[in-house]
Amino acid sequence: MRFASEYRDAAAARAYAEAIATICRGRWTIMEICGGQTHSIMRYGIDRLLPDAIELVHGPGCPVCVTSAELIDRAIGIASLPDAVLCTFGDMMRVPGSRTDLMSARAAGGDVRMVYSPLDAVREAAANPGREVVFFAVGFETTAPVTAAAVLRAEALGLRNFSLLTAHVLVPPAMEAILRNPGRRIRGFLAPGHVCAVTGFREYESMAADHGVPIVVTGFEPLDILEGIHMCVRQLEEGRAVVENQYVRAVAGDGNPDAIALVRRVFRPVDRAWRGIGPIAGSGLDLKPEYGAFDASLRFDDAVSAEPEPTPCIAGRILTGEAKPGECPAFGTSCTPERPMGAPMVSSEGACSAYFRYGHRHGRSR
Repeated sequence: MRFASEYRDAAAARAYAEAIATICRGRWTIMEICGGQTHSIMRYGIDRLLPDAIELVHGPGCPVCVTSAELIDRAIGIASLPDAVLCTFGDMMRVPGSRTDLMSARAAGGDVRMVYSPLDAVREAAANPGREVVFFAVGFETTAPVTAAAVLRAEALGLRNFSLLTAHVLVPPAMEAILRNPGRRIRGFLAPGHVCAVTGFREYESMAADHGVPIVVTGFEPLDILEGIHMCVRQLEEGRAVVENQYVRAVAGDGNPDAIALVRRVFRPVDRAWRGIGPIAGSGLDLKPEYGAFDASLRFDDAVSAEPEPTPCIAGRILTGEAKPGECPAFGTSCTPERPMGAPMVSSEGACSAYFRYGHRHGRSR
């Protein structure tokens, strides 16, 4: 087993890049799904090691980035209610809704609390029986099991003042939506290792076969990603399209059965709107009817209508791999991490944030 430090070995990275160049004959566009992969690519200059014939584009693998402005507006509305406490992860605090963000709502007097786990929100509800505590549940399949566990814990404790505003999204339907785009350039995928550690990779196998695209599950260290690119390019050059697992130290084909069972017990798939992309069928998770007592969207009748993304933000095109952050006219000027115009700039996993933070190391203009 390799130690973590070996996954950042410069000589090994160059050797992988040379191996990729040796087998590469065609021109291939590969999408890494997860924002964590994007940040590793930019931080370590992986894109600069690859031959010009290989282009990496960045997918919608940042759950904070794809959470709709309407849901953020709803969370802000709940936070502004008397006797309400809105709990969420720290990376949601500065993501703009239609008009403002949760950090500004807290500054204006709303009770918005950062937590590290949904179970922290359950503890807040138990400690504050006179307050309505709402957890803004954002994340992919990775965080859905602990959200489900929080619901079951609240049920076991008999808490009537705990609920979820659910924004969980699922990766495979988003990949399917990208593949159905008639103008797509994507020829292969690097699938997110952390998601597959929960779900496994069996459900990707039919996608690879139906669309003729290789899918390689990778980790997040530089050598993980380079090895995954090598595996993907090798498939493309050989005319194969199957699922391969680079991240064998963390991912099994069937995933984590206990976590999967927990999610299926509490949640059901629903259609969900992805910010900048639009509705994707079966791409979200909502509470099953038997857990409706914990559904904040039923408990708080505060429907809002979000405004369009601000011009000239092109976050939707960036999230689907149609454009890169540097192509946005607002990038690095009117849109910065301090004053974000779109979610991919403020999120710690956003592609725009990665380009702003690391792009200068590779000679790219801010």
